[in-house]
Amino acid sequence: MIKALIFDFDGLILDTESPEYQAWQEVFAAHGHELAPDLWADLIGRPRNYFDMYAYFKALNGPLTDLDALRKDRRARVIQLVLEQPILPGVVNYLAEAKEIGLKIGLASSSAGEYVRGHLERLNLLEFFHVTKCFEDTGAHKPAPAPYLAVLDAIGVAPREAIAFEDSPNGVAAARAAGLFCIAVPNPITQCLSLAHADHCLKSLAEEPLQQLLSRAAAKNGRFV
Repeated sequence: MIKALIFDFDGLILDTESPEYQAWQEVFAAHGHELAPDLWADLIGRPRNYFDMYAYFKALNGPLTDLDALRKDRRARVIQLVLEQPILPGVVNYLAEAKEIGLKIGLASSSAGEYVRGHLERLNLLEFFHVTKCFEDTGAHKPAPAPYLAVLDAIGVAPREAIAFEDSPNGVAAARAAGLFCIAVPNPITQCLSLAHADHCLKSLAEEPLQQLLSRAAAKNGRFV
């Protein structure tokens, strides 16, 4: 029996991935450089301290690069773009239905808690979540299973009793390593990446009713140890 749903945040609830990528593309292009898609793809789902993009850009652009000004301008551009993004399709319905039928709802993110919870509150979604585990809450981060294990421990649910929702290869790897049935829902940035290691893939959460997914996951519980 499925007792909990655990969501990623970036690119799954809100498409923050496209704004981040677009803002960096604009910076690189303005200085005559190209941001390699393969490099960006490897960063999706990982914590921000995994790779220093600013140091990488400075190495390409030269030692006179004003990183303070770059951070300020790029951050403002990202905020502008993110605030224009709607909640992704199906998310609100899934959260509302899960709450109605008494499922625990958790969130496992590699981003900072203040950032994630701030957006959830702005979008009137924070109240749906029983627990949120973010960058500062675990010692290891996706693709390690630690964020998911922390959520499971906090809500008192076994891995085989939960479904994870992810948008990136690193996120799917984390969920599967934690023993969860994982639904992959790619966003415009991750739709070109392989998510074949997920248990099931949807174009959006609006594509399949929650009850159907619950039945799908319950039917495969025998796969889990």
